[in-house]
Amino acid sequence: MDRDKRQQAIEQLVNLNFNAIYPVVWNSGYALYPSAIAQREGIQPFVPTGAQGQDILAELVEQTRGRGLLVIPWFEFGFMAPPTSELALKHQDWLTQKRDGGTTWVGAAGEVVWLNPFRPEVQNFLRELVLEVVRQYDINGIQFDDHLSLPNEFGYDPYTIALYQQETEKTPPANPRDPEWTKWRADKITAFLANLKESIQAVKPNILLSIAPNPYEFAYNGHLQDWLGWVRQGLVDELIVQVYRPDLPSFLKQIERPEIQETQQTIPTGVGVLTGLRNRPIALPLIEEKVLAARQRGLGVIFFFYESLWQQALEPPETRKAAIQAMFSQPITPRLPVLENIPLVSTPEPVDQPELTPTPPPLAPDGIEIPVIPPPGS
Repeated sequence: MDRDKRQQAIEQLVNLNFNAIYPVVWNSGYALYPSAIAQREGIQPFVPTGAQGQDILAELVEQTRGRGLLVIPWFEFGFMAPPTSELALKHQDWLTQKRDGGTTWVGAAGEVVWLNPFRPEVQNFLRELVLEVVRQYDINGIQFDDHLSLPNEFGYDPYTIALYQQETEKTPPANPRDPEWTKWRADKITAFLANLKESIQAVKPNILLSIAPNPYEFAYNGHLQDWLGWVRQGLVDELIVQVYRPDLPSFLKQIERPEIQETQQTIPTGVGVLTGLRNRPIALPLIEEKVLAARQRGLGVIFFFYESLWQQALEPPETRKAAIQAMFSQPITPRLPVLENIPLVSTPEPVDQPELTPTPPPLAPDGIEIPVIPPPGS
């Protein structure tokens, strides 16, 4: 997207009362901004720029200034990387393993490897990337998603085995879902996040730390991501649970979970609503039903992803835009007091069924994720 098209996109989002965007800055093992850290590590064979050779993130921050749009860079890949990326090839000692010695894993992003979140070198690298963005850009926050985690079948590499034996005097159990083994690994990821938050606040105290995980049971047991514990420890400033369900009943089942109800009493809480994939568009009526259900329950809404809002959709663009305008007809107002230092985010409009709407704390932004096409060769 060139400068003019990006400006047009921002104008459309502002007019539709969006109040936050989450642009991808870490994807497929590459920093999607000029990164001295990535260059130092020798993992960045290109300098990402816009069509006019500009720093896209810097330009995005400038274009949204004063428009009521929070800019929260999204470190999408977290501890994950493609096996053919320079990062994975150069730092094979950073990779963790399954019990059979395998290092690859197949998920929504295809075949990937996982950086070992328990190694200090990996933690330092990711921390430095985040702090680089925090220092270089006038952003409102940073976001990690379900990839600030580790699939539970990993952690059987020599380094992690030795660390576990040193701390527990036990050998990691063969069952990757063993409760003690699961908790030990999850606690290590929690400790990393606590250190990261402390480091961010030391640089810019007002930066928001947003997390967009999967529903809790799957996140914790399947990916060692104890996001409810993070919320309870005060490590997270905003929670956006990815509830990409194919129908309304399964969507409702997740957004009514007690852990979501608990979280929204303390921090801005929202749900991720899938507006379509490049090969799987989502019909507008289902999107409307999900948005209404979320807002009736005092939850913010974040759409994934920008192109599928109206460009890659079943309905004409103007039909989709009109529907979104109707969903978010309220003007932008401050979100207080939870994030009083971050101005201009919206409060959802009242709904017709007040019995379903408790008096909630300030809500998560109604925003849009902006993914990218991975760089060539990734």
